Amino acid sequence: MDKLEVLKRWVAESSRIVFFGGAGVSTESGIPDFRGVDGLYRQKFEFPPERIISHSFYEADPAYFYRFYREKMLPLGFEPNITHQVLARWEREGKLSAVVTQNIDGLHQKAGSQRVYELHGSVLRNYCRRCRRFYPAEFIRDSEGIPTCQCGGMVKPDVVLYEERLDAQVMEDSVRAIRQADLLIVAGTSLTVYPAAGMVEYYPGDRMVLINRDTTPYDHRAQLVFHEGLGDVFSRL
Repeated sequence: MDKLEVLKRWVAESSRIVFFGGAGVSTESGIPDFRGVDGLYRQKFEFPPERIISHSFYEADPAYFYRFYREKMLPLGFEPNITHQVLARWEREGKLSAVVTQNIDGLHQKAGSQRVYELHGSVLRNYCRRCRRFYPAEFIRDSEGIPTCQCGGMVKPDVVLYEERLDAQVMEDSVRAIRQADLLIVAGTSLTVYPAAGMVEYYPGDRMVLINRDTTPYDHRAQLVFHEGLGDVFSRL
């Protein structure tokens, strides 16, 4: 039996699927990743992107941060792709228990997924650092310079910058879901960014599927490995 047929059978037999995804899930919707051939890390800026989106840079030069953020990190107007859609369908069918994502674009929810744990936050949530008033992503997009609340405070995207800790509750919920999964699908991630990448270690089962165009440090850990695009695999499920 070929790998795809095995995966189809595992999906049919599962009721607690957990999907752990990275940037490769959204690139097929047109959103560039960080480390790919055309990713942000291969583009030329006055400062390295990983420095610009660090907490210390945000504090030191918020005007430059927001100029970069609006141009390169505010993925509005994109639509869910086949992977997002299949996962949402599995959840409706009672087969998928959670999506754990490193992405900040909100496309899983846009496709209809309800149980989504966003390890790195979301561009769709923005809060005043002074009064905690909520602002949508469009407020950041349409503002000039440093986005400012009506109270005078700075409005910050609810995304995890370098040097910032992941939300403890999101981490706890993600780990619980992975531990209880009867099928873990890890897709579109290089599994090199920690602590997120290390979360797959919490999976105790023997049905781990890894889908990524390139090899990862966890290929040996998976029972099924597809070095293909996600759309190529999910369009056949």
